[in-house]
Amino acid sequence: MDLKTIDATNVESELSLQAQPNARVLAQSARFVRTHAVGLIAISALILAPCFWHRRIAASDLGSHLYNAWLAQLIRHGQAPGLWIARQWTNVLFDFLLSGFGSAFGLGLAERISVSLAVLIFFWGLFALVCAATRRAPWFLVPLLAMLTYGYTFQMGFFNYYLSLGLSFFSLAIFWRGAGWERWFGVAIWPLVLLAHPFGFIWLAGACCYVGIAGSVPRRYHIRLLLAAALALLLIHHYLWQHYIVQAQGRPVYLLSGADQLELFGPRYGILEGALIVLALISLTMDMGWRRMAGFWANYSLPLQLYIVVELGIVLFPRGIRFHQHIATIALITERMTTLAAAIGCCLLGAMRPSKWHLVWSMTIAAVFFLFLYQDTGTVNKMEAQVEHLVDSLPPGQRVMGTILPPSDSRILVQHILDRACIGHCFSYGNYEPGSGVFRVRALPDNRYVLSDYELAVDMEEGTYTVQPEDLPVYQVYQCSPKGTDLCIRPLRAGEENDRLGLHPDEQ
Repeated sequence: MDLKTIDATNVESELSLQAQPNARVLAQSARFVRTHAVGLIAISALILAPCFWHRRIAASDLGSHLYNAWLAQLIRHGQAPGLWIARQWTNVLFDFLLSGFGSAFGLGLAERISVSLAVLIFFWGLFALVCAATRRAPWFLVPLLAMLTYGYTFQMGFFNYYLSLGLSFFSLAIFWRGAGWERWFGVAIWPLVLLAHPFGFIWLAGACCYVGIAGSVPRRYHIRLLLAAALALLLIHHYLWQHYIVQAQGRPVYLLSGADQLELFGPRYGILEGALIVLALISLTMDMGWRRMAGFWANYSLPLQLYIVVELGIVLFPRGIRFHQHIATIALITERMTTLAAAIGCCLLGAMRPSKWHLVWSMTIAAVFFLFLYQDTGTVNKMEAQVEHLVDSLPPGQRVMGTILPPSDSRILVQHILDRACIGHCFSYGNYEPGSGVFRVRALPDNRYVLSDYELAVDMEEGTYTVQPEDLPVYQVYQCSPKGTDLCIRPLRAGEENDRLGLHPDEQ
């Protein structure tokens, strides 16, 4: 996209609901896609590059999703007695994609197709949301949207949640600016959002309510609406703390602005996070200084209210919650929610008058971010290649445990490289999904493929599981040098801790 397109007048004329107040949003959107088809295809191709730059897509839980898609195939063919598939109405959309494409093309190609589809839905859903919030196409924010697309939620492999957010962004955008019957197109997306993940659905329902009420009352009542939303969040906080086992948020609030989505494999990402916060605040301050107060509120008011509501949710909601003793703790809620803070933050930045300065600093940060990401995901790929070589040395059908820990300054887990390496050859005995009770593949006690007790699976991942006689024969993949990137395998004996010989990155 040429730099001239970021000129304020030109950009606002490309997708301006203000200029054509009676035009239908869906018709304008279709016209926009036709007009910019070449540019949209080019951007999509660039956005998908990280899905193809290594042999494997490095995204933590992705390995587990793929492994369980393989287990689901075995279950359907009657080759995994003791495992079964539960009927679920949520947290399954990405798994359905993997299984569907896997049956047609094999799991290797299904991985590329499903992840690429999820990336495009998330990126363009976020693009559409910023369009709806600002009434113009945010070309100058494309580098920032790309970074968020490959931020913490993607790298952790939370793909059902990731898909639910991308779909929710499309739905909210249509609801926000749609008129009359058009809003029903946004509502029609809701079942897919729920099928993907309940958190995305809850966010979408709340955001639609807020936007709908805000659009139907005079602006002077918006402060009351904001206070009502804050009161509702306080009541939810009180209810959760009174009725469930919760884990409180431990990080300071100022570290949860949404920019933390860039904190990935080590401290050098923190430099990018800090630069993004500083430059974004400078840009917003400069833009507000150039506008008269009335113009400022017209552009920033509703995105700012939504940002405040999301940040209040981050502060008031638990980091983890356990609803039932037989179901795993729903963890990392705060880290997931900061994806929403980042998305609404992009809406705030999109309200600025575009300039070449904005594009220059966002492209610079994005270039360094993707360079770091290429290097670190390359390291994970090399580790997975080692695991594949190790398990290939075993006879087929063996049970394998793995304790592969990241450095303490990395927020991204890497243990599921064992899951993907085992597909078609061995069984990842400590995979957490069947025992968690929140995924579709489930395990009966005493099956030979995986532990049915979630807590024991967690112990196994952490290396503190005591091997039982009925587990044998079983093998352990472990880190055999303090670097943490050198991996070995050995048979285990009954009575020993599974990671007794492990050497981890932070051990001296």
